[in-house]
Amino acid sequence: MENNNDILKWLNKESSDEELLRLQETEDFKTLEKIAHYSSQIEPPKVDVDKALADLKLRTQNKTKKGKVIAFNVKDLYKYAAAIVVLLISSYFIFFNKEATIKTEYAQTKTFNLPDNSEVILNSNSEISYGKKSWDEDRNLALDGEAFFKVNKGKKFTVSTEIGNVTVLGTKFNVKERANYFEVKTYEGLVSVAYKDTLVKLPKGALFKVVNGVIDTNTTFDIEEKSWLQKESNFKSTPLQIVLEELENQFGYTIETQEVNLAILYSGGFTHTDVNLALQSVTIPLQLSYKIEGKTITIFNYGK
Repeated sequence: MENNNDILKWLNKESSDEELLRLQETEDFKTLEKIAHYSSQIEPPKVDVDKALADLKLRTQNKTKKGKVIAFNVKDLYKYAAAIVVLLISSYFIFFNKEATIKTEYAQTKTFNLPDNSEVILNSNSEISYGKKSWDEDRNLALDGEAFFKVNKGKKFTVSTEIGNVTVLGTKFNVKERANYFEVKTYEGLVSVAYKDTLVKLPKGALFKVVNGVIDTNTTFDIEEKSWLQKESNFKSTPLQIVLEELENQFGYTIETQEVNLAILYSGGFTHTDVNLALQSVTIPLQLSYKIEGKTITIFNYGK
């Protein structure tokens, strides 16, 4: 019941910081965000609340002769009724919009086509969702993770992430959005990237990267350089923490560290085909060691 009250307060924009944090930690928060997003785009039916309350009061008075009547707080009834209407209408909209969701697990990739035949290659531990019914009018999808897009020309095509948005008409580009990391690379055409108050245009060979909320000064990349599409990850002046997270995504191991500076910058790459070769490619240049026990990798300094 406590969680339901948190949801109602959140929908009515009445949540305290503590209540919002508690709600964000639940598994269903992303679904609630989608419901709120869709509900903001539709107009709810006009309900005569005063008439509904009058009818309720009349029915309540008629029932006093038959048994106990529970008293309602009118202000709360208004608030909860409005929230319930939003939930019901939004759920109806989501259901009939036939939202499609494609996910990958650790060490897994997927290639698929969108309704306009644009091609998507989804990297490991990633997710894409979009509305099938509305796709022809609004080529808009949500990405959590990393994907390569080969977009057919047509109406505006938008990739939305929690950190920034990418908009194109028809092109080839890669979007990566992980914890505290956002990166866009243009392989063909022109890509528009929106991050907070920053709007940039990326031509072929251009790069836009944000690490821990700071825009990186590197603005280009080598198109011929191998990428995860060729089963290889490459990094340029990237914090070790992000490199290790990508190792977890590609191999499905849990990585632990002992007295290792996770902020140290790494430039290089690793293969996706052999976990030992991948670990050596990362640890040797940084003078680190590692050990593998089951599905857990421990990384530590030499001599520890």
